Amino acid sequence: MLRSYLAPPVFAALLLAGTLSLTGSSTVATQNNQNNQSNSAAKNQDTEKNEKKNEKQEKIDRNQKTFTTEQVAELTVLVYGSRPVLAQIQRNGVERGRITRVMADGKIEEATYERRFVRVESADKDKIRLDQKMPTIEYSLIFGEGRLWGVINGAAFTPRQDAADAFLSQHRHSIESLLRYKENGATINLVGKDKQKGIDLYVLDLTDKDKRTTRYYISARTFHVLWLEYEEASPGAAPLKYSKRFSDYRYAQSTLVPYRTILTQDGKQTQETRILTVTFGIKVDDTLFKNPEA
Repeated sequence: MLRSYLAPPVFAALLLAGTLSLTGSSTVATQNNQNNQSNSAAKNQDTEKNEKKNEKQEKIDRNQKTFTTEQVAELTVLVYGSRPVLAQIQRNGVERGRITRVMADGKIEEATYERRFVRVESADKDKIRLDQKMPTIEYSLIFGEGRLWGVINGAAFTPRQDAADAFLSQHRHSIESLLRYKENGATINLVGKDKQKGIDLYVLDLTDKDKRTTRYYISARTFHVLWLEYEEASPGAAPLKYSKRFSDYRYAQSTLVPYRTILTQDGKQTQETRILTVTFGIKVDDTLFKNPEA
């Protein structure tokens, strides 16, 4: 064997050299591993920093993003159920509730109501029947084929002008008018953003085919219509300013519905409407919308 032919000093020297060589290799490998780990850790830290930076930038971009007029309107439609869902589910139905009116002399008038409707391709062709029951009288107001008339004790009558105007205004200046603005051929315009009582709002104007304008105040966070404003001409006087505020939002058959509405005229509350029940997709007899005199 090789070991037996080597002198002890030479063998010792070779053994020492081999040991030093192995130790040096091990030390270099260890240092290389440490360097690789340090580089890998540094790369991971850089990657995490970049990812956090990108996430922060994305949040900033989202916060700074401004919506167009149509985007605000379409996001509102989407939140209320989306256009296909609203068209399918809310095409007809029955709504029941209570109305509290503040009369001109300050007296309070209570009434229960039942509202039945059939929605077609545009609001001016819708069919609506509003049956109201008060302590002293019961009557119905019916809108169909673009005309409005009343029914009391089975006989048709022509409603007073103020009653007719109030009924039609409720129909024309509504959340539904915004949700169906395309179907109704209305135009929309984003006035801008506003902040009231700590709430960020989008302010959007809708003008229908007859040039009637409704201004909507839409939450920038939830895209709920919080209130709307409009004006109505008054013969021989300045236009009256109206506001409708919506609250107590709930879901009814996958669509969003405000169960409480407060109407004000020139800053004074004139009416409060509370929905008790609402059912969509229920068949409504077409004879309910027929004029008894026809």
